Amino acid sequence: MTQKVFIILLFINPYPAQAFERYNRVVKYDQYFSKYSKRFFGPHFDWKYFKAQAIAESRLEAKAKSRVGAVGVMQIMPKTFEEIRRKKPTIKGTREQPRWNIAAGIYYDRMNWNTWKAERPFQDRINFMFGSFNSGKGNILKAQKLAKKKGLNENLWEPIEQVLPEVTGQHSQETIGYIKKINQIKGVLR
Repeated sequence: MTQKVFIILLFINPYPAQAFERYNRVVKYDQYFSKYSKRFFGPHFDWKYFKAQAIAESRLEAKAKSRVGAVGVMQIMPKTFEEIRRKKPTIKGTREQPRWNIAAGIYYDRMNWNTWKAERPFQDRINFMFGSFNSGKGNILKAQKLAKKKGLNENLWEPIEQVLPEVTGQHSQETIGYIKKINQIKGVLR
């Protein structure tokens, strides 16, 4: 394989699936992903979506900190954590504690999930939910309006990907890559 072909393949698929298979052996937080997925999404929702999200966010590192102030397994911002605790007082503890960080992250996903209840395929709704977690619900709503204005189906994720750069600039690539990474990780979790 030439170097040029390798670089193109790396760009198309920047995260080799094998890189994430090792997380099948990391089970220390699985009980929390399962418990809070059932609590906030029901018993039939696959909790591995949230484990995949946490792997994308922090590589399951409880002490992870971002340069903008997000912390923990799910990388929760301080104001977001306080908002979640106001709305869901059963979430106790601190955002630094893995259990409560995971609970807060999954509850926040549920808040975003509820926003995207228009008729759309399940995977698109998942993508809208994770896109909102990463980019902010407001930015995804702006992208939806822009997609509609351009005659695109604003309820599908692909058109949102097309117009998101016009809304969030270079940050759009982070959001698009984030969703792809979560879906790829989810694909290798057992």
